[in-house]
Amino acid sequence: MRDLFRRADIDTPELDARLLAEAAFELNRLELVTREREPAWGSGLQKLQAMAERRLRGEPVVRILGEKEFFGLRFELNAATLVPRPETELLVVKALALLEGRGRKRLLDLGTGTGCIAISVLSENPTVQAVATDIVAEALTMAQKNAEAHGVAKRLDLRQGEWFEPLKKGERFDVIVSNPPYIETETIKTLQIEVREHDPRLALDGGADGLDAYRVLVEGAPAWLKRGGTLAVEIGKDQGQAVKALFTKAGFVDVVSEKDLAGLDRFVVGTHS
Repeated sequence: MRDLFRRADIDTPELDARLLAEAAFELNRLELVTREREPAWGSGLQKLQAMAERRLRGEPVVRILGEKEFFGLRFELNAATLVPRPETELLVVKALALLEGRGRKRLLDLGTGTGCIAISVLSENPTVQAVATDIVAEALTMAQKNAEAHGVAKRLDLRQGEWFEPLKKGERFDVIVSNPPYIETETIKTLQIEVREHDPRLALDGGADGLDAYRVLVEGAPAWLKRGGTLAVEIGKDQGQAVKALFTKAGFVDVVSEKDLAGLDRFVVGTHS
């Protein structure tokens, strides 16, 4: 299988082959190594062959496996959810820091998908209550399942609707976070097949300039933030200045862009004055 993946120019053929084999034969890494010379047969071999065919068609390993690790937790996926990315873990770290020291802590996660951001925050800080919204019912079903798996479902209120639509009059939050769609529409067709054909279009397409979601989020957030509350959003690597300008225009103060571990702009954060 490794050779097949190499010939298909898959970026990580050895890793992909090992992960699929572990899942197909229900073995851990050590067991797979110690038994690699044993002949493969039965349902495990059939599962592996089916998985390999899916990978050769461009489906990512994490989608084949149906789960992805994020912030030390495992999150199940479905077709309606974006695969959690490692760089988004920094948004969790930021949210935790912003919530620290506040009294009754309330978090709003917009476009929650798998629920990875809100659930990770709730898992780390048992004093936080969160509301999370998503326009897609299937995504919320998965977020609910993940919340239950990690023991935080009682503190996570999942609601269906676009961005702020499901919120109730008078609700206020200490921190609002979002990893919205931010890829320019025309750019999507140039992305790797693993992304363009397997991640949900709604989670990718940010409109002609990639900023459609930010306009809604930044303009709407002040009505739902407590005074001194914070909006923190993930951005594309070239969007820092444009998104900061939207924050400033909407009246946010102390607006900054923050970099990821690769030194690229990855978040914009602003305070509701």
